[in-house]
Amino acid sequence: MLSRRSQPQPHSLTAEVESVLGPAPADYTQPEVVVLRFRRHGRQLVLPVLALLVIAAAAGFWVGAFAAAWQNLLAGFIAIALGVFLGLFPVLRWLTQRTTVTTRRVIQRRGVFVRHRSEVSFVRVREVRTRRGLLQRACGAGDIDLHVGAERTILPDVPSVLVVADALQELVERNYAHATRDHSAMWSAQSTHL
Repeated sequence: MLSRRSQPQPHSLTAEVESVLGPAPADYTQPEVVVLRFRRHGRQLVLPVLALLVIAAAAGFWVGAFAAAWQNLLAGFIAIALGVFLGLFPVLRWLTQRTTVTTRRVIQRRGVFVRHRSEVSFVRVREVRTRRGLLQRACGAGDIDLHVGAERTILPDVPSVLVVADALQELVERNYAHATRDHSAMWSAQSTHL
């Protein structure tokens, strides 16, 4: 019986995966490159910033204007609570929502306290659609729907939506062409062995 020390250990997780599944396909030998990184359109920050300005002005007027000290403390506490909930949390939420587009997939990250991450591979995407409301068209933004079979992934309020949608469509087409080329090459290689 071999001891643990005498058993060969894989040098990395990649080596262990390759020992079980075999070498990676040719399309995975090229590195994945980040194409785009973006957040939701900046107009999402207009209302929180206006709320912070109004709360600061109201607090400057009312805090210290009351005769009793407890009333001034209560007014200050209310101003701080409103500033946190109406101004700070929406800004933090906007800062923590990021979308990264690589040559192979779309990665969405979001969450202030609990982090959520979702990925969609371009090989699975069948259609790229855009939706733009009146305000979004005025700002040059819009929503992008990535259709994956019966499901869809929504990229909300994307800035420069037409440029991003064109880039996504080109990446979907390239990945699909590359996958079908590799698939047909694999089938032709298997048929020659039979």
